[in-house]
Amino acid sequence: MHVEPQVFDVLLYLVQNRDRVVSKPELLEAVWGSRYVSDSALTSRLKVARRAVGDDGRRQQLITTVHGVGYRFAADVTESGPPAPDQQPVRHRTAQQIRYCRSPDDVRIAYATSGVGPPLVKAANWLTHVDLEWDSPIWAHWIEELSSAHQLIRYDERGCGLSDWDVREFSLDAWVEDLEMVVDAVGLERFPLLGISQGGAVAVSYAVRHPTKVSRLVLAGAYARGRLARAATPSEREEADLDLRVGRIAWERDDPGYRQVFAAQFLPEAPREAWDDFNRLQRATTSTANIARFLDAFARIDVSDIARNVACPTLILHARRDRRVPMAQALELAALIPGSELRLLDTGNHIVTRFEPAWSDLVEQLNDFLLADGS
Repeated sequence: MHVEPQVFDVLLYLVQNRDRVVSKPELLEAVWGSRYVSDSALTSRLKVARRAVGDDGRRQQLITTVHGVGYRFAADVTESGPPAPDQQPVRHRTAQQIRYCRSPDDVRIAYATSGVGPPLVKAANWLTHVDLEWDSPIWAHWIEELSSAHQLIRYDERGCGLSDWDVREFSLDAWVEDLEMVVDAVGLERFPLLGISQGGAVAVSYAVRHPTKVSRLVLAGAYARGRLARAATPSEREEADLDLRVGRIAWERDDPGYRQVFAAQFLPEAPREAWDDFNRLQRATTSTANIARFLDAFARIDVSDIARNVACPTLILHARRDRRVPMAQALELAALIPGSELRLLDTGNHIVTRFEPAWSDLVEQLNDFLLADGS
């Protein structure tokens, strides 16, 4: 079984120190150094390490958990070469490869792969950029975590990032077709699919169109109906329409004040620096004209009729105090998708940040769900 570098480093460190119990802080320091990672990140690597050596969390014949203390490699080890020098394992940073494919309507779509392991596909969401996200404080921890035990495939939707910006059609059908094209380009047969925010509707549509391809579906901060689509009363429609018109004008005028308000909707419980990072990323991802088109198209999304046809196991993760996509949307998705599991995260941030407790919770829920059947 081929394992990704961090899993190997965890296993190697435990084998090298098999004569004693290794504490959790020591193992985190040995593999990740001064870089902050959550306890659940270590837990997920240990799960994969156990699978790699034919162990599991219940039997623990090789890698044992000493509760309240740490972990120990308990099997006999025979060294066939000279003793290894007393050194910590080499730390690796996941690399990514960026490639292109071209849609039937001649739109060039950029996609990136990172990590090693079973595939995990992420549907594109609001203003992606596969290159700039790599080092962005907003998305880097997502990419690192999702690539830790999987080959992560993500892409820039038409109109933004490294994909073509000058495109004729912005629609749910076009976005689903772009996802289909990326999946075909990578050559995937069956895989779990992640949809974040508006990407959730794209993921739902794809899962319904291709039930034999999607093994598991994860929806984070997602919704079935956009703001205009779910407006049920004249006042709600007026409010939704006003929000769109203000957004169009503000983005076209490159209004910094509005951008701060917009960022605050996505990251209300994050520090001000996160708002600035979010705004810088948005401005670099696409044109102001395209942002207005995205806002309009996203507001009209409606997959409520087809969500009932999702046939795969589905996990719904949502911030309790989400201002951009209210929790009611998660409740609606959970009611629509048969057998789906809903897990609420204790945060108000639409995009969960690295340094908040909700991130550890999200990672643990996600990994447990994906590893339930070896996805």
